[in-house]
Amino acid sequence: MAVETEVLNELNRLRARVPHLTGALAASTDGLVLAQDMPDVQPEGLAALTAAALGVGRRMVDLSASGEFCELLVRGAGGCLATYAAGPAAVLTLLAGDRVNVGRLHLEGRRSGARIGALMATRSTDERPPVGGGEPPVRPPGGRTPGVLPVRIPPQSRHRP
Repeated sequence: MAVETEVLNELNRLRARVPHLTGALAASTDGLVLAQDMPDVQPEGLAALTAAALGVGRRMVDLSASGEFCELLVRGAGGCLATYAAGPAAVLTLLAGDRVNVGRLHLEGRRSGARIGALMATRSTDERPPVGGGEPPVRPPGGRTPGVLPVRIPPQSRHRP
């Protein structure tokens, strides 16, 4: 089963466990949709905004010397939006109505974020099959394979409390 399918199944289970949850989105840290269960929201736009909010949240945590980013909650008059770290390469965003139990939202969101992070970790190891019977791939001069985009790794905090 593909990782994206497993992530979508996790989003569906999460929506079943949390009453008043109106949408769930798993995205990469650079704003690409991995899986979504959001009937009334444009997922691509929300994924891009989630990546931007994640960057701001990480920077705020760094500046306050509070450790690593874990979650972000935005509350509006009609509900709230919660974002949870899902490993180093993904993020989980949940939309909920104004009657949601925020404690339950956090409990389930954190659990699902951890599961999605684990699924994404298996994805990154599964996508690197051995080349030539387990030998390392031959790299052309310059270190990059032609036609392959470089991987963008988000900057990490250099601040140590």
